[in-house]
Amino acid sequence: MEANKDTRPAILVIDDSPQNLLLIDELLSSEYRVKVAANGNRGLAIARQTPAPDLILLDVRMPEPDGYEVCRQLKADPATSDIPIIFLTALNDPADEAQGLARGAVDYITKPVSPPILSARVCNHLRLKEVASFLRDRNAFLEAEVQRRTEESRRRAEEARVAQETIMISLASIAEARDNETGNHILRTQHYVRALAEHLSTHPRFSAQLGEEMIDLLFKAAPLHDIGKVGIPDRILMKPGRLTDEEMTIMKTHTTIGHDAIEKTMQRVGERVPVLEVAKEIALTHQEKWDGSGYPLGLAGDAIPLSGRLMAVADVYDALISRRVYKEPIPIPETIEIMIRGRGSHFDPDILDAFLHLRERFREIQERFIDLPEELERLEANRHLSMPSGPAGSSP
Repeated sequence: MEANKDTRPAILVIDDSPQNLLLIDELLSSEYRVKVAANGNRGLAIARQTPAPDLILLDVRMPEPDGYEVCRQLKADPATSDIPIIFLTALNDPADEAQGLARGAVDYITKPVSPPILSARVCNHLRLKEVASFLRDRNAFLEAEVQRRTEESRRRAEEARVAQETIMISLASIAEARDNETGNHILRTQHYVRALAEHLSTHPRFSAQLGEEMIDLLFKAAPLHDIGKVGIPDRILMKPGRLTDEEMTIMKTHTTIGHDAIEKTMQRVGERVPVLEVAKEIALTHQEKWDGSGYPLGLAGDAIPLSGRLMAVADVYDALISRRVYKEPIPIPETIEIMIRGRGSHFDPDILDAFLHLRERFREIQERFIDLPEELERLEANRHLSMPSGPAGSSP
């Protein structure tokens, strides 16, 4: 029955001398389960059985294979390589002992055997094996635990990424639905910003800020630049004519409304979300101007976050070329002239230069996300017009 199973450590004795086998069995059988083999091949067969022996006592001088060869084969086999081997032999030259240890044995005992020495050595090496097995099992457990936690971290990171993208898509949808006159404005400006950021990623002024991760965050955050317009009354947002000073004051609050709305979203999420941090920054500062005449904070130069400066170029360009409830689209050549006049006043000069270098890329994005079929016809007509290249038209 299972309850009567012998759980004592198993010792395998490999020796071609029947007297030695009998002697070792008598010395050890009271404490251990002793298995014997009268030659190397039989010993190898027993060692490879399941369960394997816990320790092997191995004679050196035997008919082929001798003890050294048996030891070599045991150590070469992953199934038996961890079994401690003690050479038990009449060879007592130090060179023989050195050779035996070099083959992978853990100990070397010379004959005639001293019972107390044999008992002590066997006991010690079994304890060492137990410790080694414990450490090996523990390491395997730790490796498995590290793997499990790594996979769990990846899963949580993926869940967080999906949750963040869901938040971004939801917020962007709100912005687009609220300001539906702009059609694909959100998509176009998103791609304009990425094109600018990628182009400027090697520029000395911007390379430290525009790594791949930041460019990705800018691309995902750009659609929320006008999220604050959800708080602007329809009578102002949809007004077909020029806004009064009072109405313009209200319209300008879309920057702070957007900033505060995104901040409250993060507070409800309960953590700082990098893409929302960038979106909040863009919402607040995309109407700032390089010369300090913008709003809501009147920031100037490099005090304006890079995200806001990039968005300013993308947003103004698209607003100029697009039809709005209060205006007709402006032809691209005239739009380019207007943008050039804003270099150093409205726009960061280096970012404006990048825009001029990328004008054809901007046109491709515009055509890809066109609002209406008739707009495409207008673009084709504009394609044949000469495009001015201002004094700052070279690549940065």
